[in-house]
Amino acid sequence: MARTRIPISKAEERARRLREQLELSTAEIGLTVRTTNCLEEKGIFTVRDLLKSTPKDLLSISNFGEKTLEEVYQALEKIGYYRPHRQQVEVAC
Repeated sequence: MARTRIPISKAEERARRLREQLELSTAEIGLTVRTTNCLEEKGIFTVRDLLKSTPKDLLSISNFGEKTLEEVYQALEKIGYYRPHRQQVEVAC
C-alpha cells in the first residue's frame, strides 16, 4: 500500500512546535498567578508578547523585580527559549 502522508523533516517539525509555543499564554508556561497578572496588566499575554519585551520593559512593570524576571527566564528556558549568553551553558551528554 502506498503512503499518502508526506513526511515532515525534523527542522519543519521543530519550527512548527516553536510557532505553537509562541501562542502559549504566560500562565501555560508555568508562571505564577502574580507574575501572570503583572504581565497581563502591561498587555503581555503570550510567549510571543513576552519575547518581544526587553528586560527593561519588564522591570518597569509595577511589582516586577529581578526575582520575577528570573522566574520568567526560567519558564522560557523550560520550553526552549534561552538568553543568548545562557545557551552556551547547556551541557552536551
